Amino acid sequence: MKRAFDFMLAACLGLLLLLPIGVIALLVRWTSPGPALYWSDRVGQHNRIFRMPKFRSMRVDTPAVATHLLPNPQACLTPMGSFLRKTSLDELPQLWNILKGEMSFVGPRPALYNQDDLIELRTHNGIDRLVPGLTGWAQINGRDELPIPEKVRLDAEYLRTHSFGLDLKIMFLTAWRVLRRDGVTH
Repeated sequence: MKRAFDFMLAACLGLLLLLPIGVIALLVRWTSPGPALYWSDRVGQHNRIFRMPKFRSMRVDTPAVATHLLPNPQACLTPMGSFLRKTSLDELPQLWNILKGEMSFVGPRPALYNQDDLIELRTHNGIDRLVPGLTGWAQINGRDELPIPEKVRLDAEYLRTHSFGLDLKIMFLTAWRVLRRDGVTH
């Protein structure tokens, strides 16, 4: 049921948001050199690597590491980068991954391929069995503010208690937090 819900919602949102997605892509290209999309290798279900797109919010010469590891993340942002991140509009291209079944609307956020500490802790706790999500239990309980062990604890809690009702609650709370711009540090 979750996969069917994800597919139908992603297809409907993709059609509904086609024009805004096109406008954002043009604005990203217009305001900074480089492609509109940034594709990163992410860790999916069963630790399989997949390619995840985001609207590019960082300069093209930014190292491919988690943002919190950059010495000065603000200096790497494109002119639209801060707005895209604070509003989570940079995540819209991930509807493609949801349509393909590589992601779900709700699940643990996919780790970067080189976040070995996060991948190891998730694998140890069985979280790698879950399809990664556009949002998740950890995102509504701290987003960028959480240290890795706390993210994994929340991901493990989601693994034990996930249900369609909880997913709907997480989606609602995500929308609320994004509108309020809670938990965004860069």
